[in-house]
Amino acid sequence: MVMVQFLLSLLYQPGCFGYPISIFFIVINEFCERFSYYGMRAVLVLYFKYFLHWTDDLSTAIYHTFVALCYLTPILGALIADSFLGKFKTIISLSIVYTVGQAVLSISSINDLTDGNRDGVPDTIEIPIALSMVGLVLIALGTGGIKPCVAAFGGDQFEDHQEKQRSRFFSIFYLSINAGSLISTIITPILRGEECGIHVKQKCYPLAFGVPAALMAIALFVFIAGSSMYKKVQPQGNVMVQVGKCIAFAIKNRFKYRSKEYPKREHWLDWAREKYAKRLITEIKMVMRVLFLYIPLPMFWALFDQQGPIQIQPDQMQTVNPILIVIMVPVVDVLVYPLIEKCRINFTPLRKMTVGMLLAALAFVVAAVVQVQIDRTLPTFPAPGEYQIKVINLGNSNATIHFNNGRSADVTSLGSTEYLDFNTTDLNINVTYGTKTISKSFAFVGEERHTLEITDVAEIQAELLVDGVTAKPEQGNNKIR
Repeated sequence: MVMVQFLLSLLYQPGCFGYPISIFFIVINEFCERFSYYGMRAVLVLYFKYFLHWTDDLSTAIYHTFVALCYLTPILGALIADSFLGKFKTIISLSIVYTVGQAVLSISSINDLTDGNRDGVPDTIEIPIALSMVGLVLIALGTGGIKPCVAAFGGDQFEDHQEKQRSRFFSIFYLSINAGSLISTIITPILRGEECGIHVKQKCYPLAFGVPAALMAIALFVFIAGSSMYKKVQPQGNVMVQVGKCIAFAIKNRFKYRSKEYPKREHWLDWAREKYAKRLITEIKMVMRVLFLYIPLPMFWALFDQQGPIQIQPDQMQTVNPILIVIMVPVVDVLVYPLIEKCRINFTPLRKMTVGMLLAALAFVVAAVVQVQIDRTLPTFPAPGEYQIKVINLGNSNATIHFNNGRSADVTSLGSTEYLDFNTTDLNINVTYGTKTISKSFAFVGEERHTLEITDVAEIQAELLVDGVTAKPEQGNNKIR
C-alpha cells in the first residue's frame, strides 16, 4: 500500500521533464537578479570617475569596498533565513531592499534633477553621492542577503529520489547566473554609451542603471508568482551556533583533560562527546576536512575581482568570463564528465573542485606572465623636475646631436631615438650633418614630453614640438603626435 501511494505521488506531482515546475521560477529569478547586479557593476567605476568626478584611487577603493560588502552580507542573510524568517521570506524581504537600492542608484545618476543652471554638472554633487552610497548599501544588503538562500531554496524543491535532477538543476542554475552576467555586461555598457538628458546630452547612466533596476523588479515579481508551487522549509535554527559551541567545548575539554592519565581519542573533536550528539560531531569533522579545500579561495577571489570594469567598450571586458562559462558548462556536463565516467575514473565533486582550482592557479600564472610583458611596453613619463625629448631625423643624411648636458645621439636618416631624460633647465643643442653644424637654444620647456625634429633638406633646421602627453591615455584610447 505504501509503495502504491509513493508511485501515485510521483505520477501526480506537478513537474516538467522530471523537474518540479517551481524551479523554473527560481532559475528565471536568478537570471534576472544576476543581470541586474552585474549590469550595474559593469559601469560603476566609470560612473564614479566621470559622473561623480572621483579620482581613480577613490573610485577603485569604493568599488572594491562595495564588492567586499556584497560578499560579507551573505552571513547575515543565512542567519536571518535559518533562525527567523526561513529562505522564502528572506528572499522576498531582501529582494525588496535590493530593488529599492537599484532604483535609488538609478535616480542618483539623473543629472537634470540637480542641474539647476543647466551646465551639465550637478549644482550640488553631495546629493548624487549620498543617494549613490545609500543605493549601494541597500544593493549590497539585498544581493548578499539572498545569495546563500536562492540556490539552497532551489535544492529544497526536490525529493530525496531526485538526486540526478537536483544535480542537473545546480548546473542549470549556475548557467543562468553566467547567462545573466554575460548579457548584462554586453548590453549595459552599450546603454551607458548612449547620450541622454533634457538640457545637456551626456553618457546615459540613468538608462544603464535603470534597466538593471527594472530586471530586479521582474526578478522579484517572477519569484512571487511561483509562491504557491514552492516547498517551503521552516527555519530550524542556525547550525553555525551549534557548530561553534561544539568546537569550543571540544577544545575546552581537550585542555581540561590533557593529562596522560586520560586516554587519547581518535580526533580532537571527540572530546565533545560528553555533551553533543555523535552525528553532529561527525558532520563537523566532514566540514573541517572540506574547509582545507577552501583555503585557496580567498586568494582566488582576491585575484579574480581585480578585473574591475577596463572599445569592446572598457566596461565590457568582463564579458569574456561568462561567455566561456556559458559555453563550457554544457560541454563539461554533457561530454567531459560522461567520458571520464566511461574511463572508470572516480571523478568525485571534491576532485573536480581540486582540478578546477589547479587550472585557475595556472590561469593566474599565465595572466601574471602576460601582464609582466605588457608592463615592459608601457611608456615611462617624465618624473618631477624632468622632461623628455625624442629626436626624429627627417633629413637625407645621418645626423649627430650634442646636448648641453654632455649627452649626444646619432640618428640615421628618417630614424629616431627613444625618449631621453633631461633636467628642467634651458636646452642648448648642436645639430651636425656631415661638416655642417647649427646651434640652437630653447627656453625652459616644462615637465612634458617633446619631439625634436631635425632636417638637412635645403638647410639644417631644428624644431622642438610639445607632445602634450603626460600620462597613458584613459579608456584604451590613443594619442597622436
